[in-house]
Amino acid sequence: MHTERIAADMERILGAQGVISEHEQLRTYECDGLMNYRVIPSLVVMPESGGQVQEILKLLYDEGIPWVARGSGTGLSGGALPVAEGVLIVLSRMRHILEVDLENQRVVVEPGVINLWVSQEVAGDGYYYAPDPASQIVSSIGGNLAENSGGVHCLKYGFTTNHVMGAEVVLADGSVVNLGGGKAPDAPGPDLLGAFVGSEGTLGIATRITLRVLTKPESVRTLLAAFDGTEDAGGAVSGIIGDGIVPAAIEMMDALCIEAVEKAVHPGFPDAGAVLIVELDGPEAEVESQFERTMKICEENSGTVRVAEDDEERALFWKGRKAAFAAMGRISNDYYVQDGVVPRTELPATLHEISELGKQYGMRVANVFHAGDGNLHPLVLYDNEVEGEAERAEDLAGEIVFACLRHGGSLTGEHGIGQDKKKYMPKMFTTEDMDTMQLLRCAFDPHGLCNPGKVFPTPRLCGERPGPFQMHEVQKAGMAENF
Repeated sequence: MHTERIAADMERILGAQGVISEHEQLRTYECDGLMNYRVIPSLVVMPESGGQVQEILKLLYDEGIPWVARGSGTGLSGGALPVAEGVLIVLSRMRHILEVDLENQRVVVEPGVINLWVSQEVAGDGYYYAPDPASQIVSSIGGNLAENSGGVHCLKYGFTTNHVMGAEVVLADGSVVNLGGGKAPDAPGPDLLGAFVGSEGTLGIATRITLRVLTKPESVRTLLAAFDGTEDAGGAVSGIIGDGIVPAAIEMMDALCIEAVEKAVHPGFPDAGAVLIVELDGPEAEVESQFERTMKICEENSGTVRVAEDDEERALFWKGRKAAFAAMGRISNDYYVQDGVVPRTELPATLHEISELGKQYGMRVANVFHAGDGNLHPLVLYDNEVEGEAERAEDLAGEIVFACLRHGGSLTGEHGIGQDKKKYMPKMFTTEDMDTMQLLRCAFDPHGLCNPGKVFPTPRLCGERPGPFQMHEVQKAGMAENF
């Protein structure tokens, strides 16, 4: 890549303020939320409009230069990891809410708009945007779309894909297509929007996204139930769902998570082996009836129930839950976030196996997860200053993924495959499965310029060490690439 020449071309499109080429400034963008992998891009560009994105991609297509798109960079699978001889396209300046059409329950946004801003924009009119990942105060809608993000309320309301109605997309060659039905509920033809959501930036860049917003429920009730351990808590989850109740959210945290969040944000959680946060919403009469049954089921499973008496206490419960990842720093120098999903009925057996794996590796594993839909987020705690611990943490995290697969689950619940899990794809998919996925990708991006090296495995170097990325001597000599 002729960096100086490409930088000059980019400045003609974006102005000098939209291009970063200084090495020390580029280091700011060397990783996303998963810091185990680091690559300094050749160039960072920051467009402010869909038209500029189109011009950028046309230029890169003509030059055959690969690129990676990024919003806030909060992803946890290395999906927004730059490529060394490529361009990082940062979309955080495209942060305008373009249209609010509440009669049709639609909001049109640019990709850099922060998730929480959408709900804040329409809250005064009694609406909200349902997908709410723990990172919703900082993660962008474009990134949520790329990863098909979930959140605590996705048990009842579904993932991002259920709330994106349409998208204007710039393809690798700079052409613009519109996917989905926009304000209409559906569109004819193949579901290309469904394929695009969750494609982890490998098919193009969404520059204009139409979202569905929902009316706020008439009533919301939230409780916190404390148990001696995750087994009793899991029994309560099965009992609630088995009773025909579909809560807006059921979140579980184990003792290590409770310890961490109490030290960090002081939500007043009890000293317990596990807690559940259960939230019901809907018509008031229905919520009250189901809430009484939910409390009874928790108590029948040896739980002690505390009801949020007002919105302030409810917000405190959720503050504790959503701070869980960040709070881990209070009890461990480092941690490795894993993400997998299993059928809800397999939760007890999977959690037991994760506990046994932790003992086998001599490492602590904290669990905080969406219990209602079996979406696990085990946090492997380690100390990077202790030689070999980082590598063992990554190995243990891999074993947890395999445990999820053994229990009929999947490689990822909502964090994507990215750079981190592509090596595991053959554990779940056959060669024919992945070839079919590649056919779709090649139809959008025949030259492989969009976020290369992600999602799909490629042969690795002989003797490559596990753990955080360390450049192989052959790579340093310029004789091989990092896959």
